[in-house]
This record gives sequence, C-alpha cells and structure tokens, in this order.
Amino acid sequence: MNNSFDIFADSAANLTDEMIAETGIGIIPFHYTVNGEEYKCHEEGTPFAEIAKDFYAKLASGADIRTSLVCEQQFIDALTPSLEQGKDVILVTITEGLSGTNAQAKKAAETLKEKFPDRKIYVVDSVNASLGEGYLAYKCAKLRDTGESVDECAKWLEENKYRMNSYVTVNDLKYLKKGGRVSAIAAIAGAILNIKPMLKANGGSPATLAVYAKERGRRKSIDALIKAFEEYATEPETVCITHGDCMDDANALAEEFKKRGAKEVIIEYYDLCTGAHVGPGTLAVFFFGKDRRTPQEVTEQKRLLSFLRRKQQA
Repeated sequence: MNNSFDIFADSAANLTDEMIAETGIGIIPFHYTVNGEEYKCHEEGTPFAEIAKDFYAKLASGADIRTSLVCEQQFIDALTPSLEQGKDVILVTITEGLSGTNAQAKKAAETLKEKFPDRKIYVVDSVNASLGEGYLAYKCAKLRDTGESVDECAKWLEENKYRMNSYVTVNDLKYLKKGGRVSAIAAIAGAILNIKPMLKANGGSPATLAVYAKERGRRKSIDALIKAFEEYATEPETVCITHGDCMDDANALAEEFKKRGAKEVIIEYYDLCTGAHVGPGTLAVFFFGKDRRTPQEVTEQKRLLSFLRRKQQA
C-alpha cells in the first residue's frame, strides 16, 4: 500500500469494513442519540452491520433518534497524527447540501495549515452521501496505491465527483416528514396512496437530494432504480447498494444489476447519519455515469471556481 499521503472520510461515506481494511481510509464518525443516549455511527473494531441492524430496529420501533455533524475539533484530532508524520492528507466529506460537516472540515483545514504550513490538506465536498461519497474516497485510495500523487488524486475527485450517480427510494414518508423534507399533509397522502418518492443527488453546488419522481408501490420504485442504472450508467462494472435493513430487496436488486452487466455489486447497510432521515426500508444505488449537472450548472460552477482561484492568488 502506498502511504505517501493519507485519506480520510466522515462516516457518512458508508464504506464497508472490507473497503476500510483494504485502503486504510480513516473514518471520522458522526454521532447520534437514542432517547438522549449518545453513540458513534462508526466504531473501530465493531462490525458496522451490528451497529446498523440495531439502529434501524430502534428507528422502526419509534425511538427518538437525532444525529449531529462532525465538528472542527474531531477533524483536527483525526488529521493531526498524519500531518505530524510529515504526510499530506485528503479529506472527503458528505455534501454541503445535506450537512454542515463540510464547513467544519474546511475550518479545521485552515487551523491545521497554520500549524503545518508545509503540508497539503485537501478538503473535497463529495456532492454526495452514503456510498456515493464512500466509493469516491475508495477510488481515490486505489489511485494513490498505483502511485498517483496527492495533487492528482485531489484533482481526480474534483473532476469526477458529479459523475457519481445516486438514486434513492424510501419505504415510509414519515422519516422525511420528521426531517422537514416533506409536509405532514404530503406524507399522509403518500401513505394512503402508497406513494414512494424517488430521490437523486442533483447537480447543484451545493448538491442535495431532490425528488425527481414518485412511484406507486415498492415494486415500481425498485424498477425505477433499475431504469436509472440502465439510462445513466457509463461504467456499469461496479454498482453499490445500501439499504435500511431490507437485505432481501438489496440482494434481488443486485441480481438485476448483474444481468445488466455489473461485474461487482457492493452491498452495505445504509449510513446512519442520513439513514435517520430516510428510515428503514430505504434502498439506494450508486454508480459512475453521466455528469449530473446541466450545461448551465457546469458553466456557473467553472465561473465560480475561476473567481475563487483569482481571489486566492490576489
């Protein structure tokens, strides 16, 4: 393994235990509370499936679960040992559109740059969540291990992050209602009509999850995930699936992707940080595909990036 620089991600990246062990990516955990008692979303040495299965069982039973972002000091504490060893770092975070964690990461980077002026610290907004974020970090680590530099890996992330397509369907609207994503009236109407909203990571800056369709019934919502893959995947070799404790549906979906050219399907429980807002029964798929941005969004983002670079050089 190439250890020329270290890679970190917050626990919303949803990396499997095997992917973490293979790449050495450092995981900085979100926290959640259950009826006031605090837990970590990722515990080193504890299989994530154990934590997640218990989490979704409590969520389904009606427990009051709340999540909190990763704070600046957590990032400082996590990155400092690598910087003290003379290593550069890349930190991949959940999209700014869903959490203030990216802002906390940037503050930590500024603090650390003052202490370690000779080190490179890249903070990359993944414009994603769950394994949409995690698979980007994983691919970055694989590039590092082929000998790519920290600069090239950070550049690759920025150039490819909008190619990571993310599609999600929820099984119960009450969790989106609780998080303010849908109104109480819409949630009640949706439940009566068995409506399953389809969400996707959009092309905005910041990116967020946006409703793009509504399907009636579980079967049609799963079919919509398959259709999205067929329409937008450009590199179908690897597909990632995360689920809110509905393994049978995830396995059945994986078989459908394999029929359509997927050589590898990674399955994991859905990340707890955003999982609290979508609930049990959620299914999400992630794959490299067409750029999610409209031509106008690409132009606007390039213009903003150019402005920021000029401002930094001034």
